[in-house]
Amino acid sequence: MAEGPRDPSSEKLRIDKWLWHARFFKTRGLAAELAGSGRLRINSEHSAKPSHAVRPGDVLTFPQGSRIRVIRIEALSGRRGPASEAQALYTDLDPPSLAQPALDPAPAAPAQRDTGAGRPTKIERRKTDALRRRDP
Repeated sequence: MAEGPRDPSSEKLRIDKWLWHARFFKTRGLAAELAGSGRLRINSEHSAKPSHAVRPGDVLTFPQGSRIRVIRIEALSGRRGPASEAQALYTDLDPPSLAQPALDPAPAAPAQRDTGAGRPTKIERRKTDALRRRDP
């Protein structure tokens, strides 16, 4: 008994379930964590509980990674379906120029040691390890 998108006539769904169904989060627990943190806005008002009900037409604003997502809910779903079905549940309201993060045009070249310089000292190795931890 697979359910498709529901009729938008006055139906409601919990925000954590909708975010999970629309595939913004890998687990429902992560979606509930965001909804309970107070960093999620529904129609410009903070939501501090995962059980807040949403309807089609509501606008969500929330952080996801390094981006701020602005989404309008178009439909509700009774299940977490494939990605193509999930994309039909919302409209992305982000400006196109901000939708894709800018890529670094030229990544930095790895550090080179002079030939015959021998093994790095403990201090040099720690500095190298610290640099590597900062790189993505």
